[in-house]
Amino acid sequence: MLKTRGYAASTAGAQLAPFDFERRDPRAEDVVIEITHAGICHSDIHQVREEWGSSLFPMVPGHEIVGKVIAIGTNVSKFAVGAVVGVGVFVDSCRKCENCLAGVEQYCLEGMTGTYNGLERDGVTVAQGGYSKVIVVAEDYVVNIPGNLELANVAPLLCAGITLYSPLRHWKAGPGKKVAILGLGGLGHMGVKYAKAMGAEVTVFSHSP
Repeated sequence: MLKTRGYAASTAGAQLAPFDFERRDPRAEDVVIEITHAGICHSDIHQVREEWGSSLFPMVPGHEIVGKVIAIGTNVSKFAVGAVVGVGVFVDSCRKCENCLAGVEQYCLEGMTGTYNGLERDGVTVAQGGYSKVIVVAEDYVVNIPGNLELANVAPLLCAGITLYSPLRHWKAGPGKKVAILGLGGLGHMGVKYAKAMGAEVTVFSHSP
């Protein structure tokens, strides 16, 4: 097992505190990532407070993860040691159902494996998130990060960013299209930026003056 340290909530609503724990030994398809940045998503707060129920404690939150690959398994082909990478809200799936084979693993028919507050595919090991020094993830659930980006700004894109980018891409936002964004909050402002960059006409609906 790979020893590491993170910040965990010991019980519902507890303050995060240093927490020593173990990651699984890297498998042939795994990359080991030294975490440099982790975004704070409001869902992390909900989970720590157990406002959605079924939280597992102690809990290391964090699913907007950026870091550097420090080791790779023997079958890894997409990444090399030193690569800058990101990890989002899920880290595994069954890999064999219709949805997984279609590239929409988030809709895995057996249920995707969340980055934290859930069990890994063995049904025993508790998944712990990105408020930690190191994480071990299968390469198919890791993305490349361009080297010209400010990494502190990249981390929120792994959840808030993809939440807006995915539907805009799915519905082919672009020149000649009109996009409405409901609310200019944490997600909304990203939607405005994406839609504008794609060439769409953008309108924001808000109850704020």
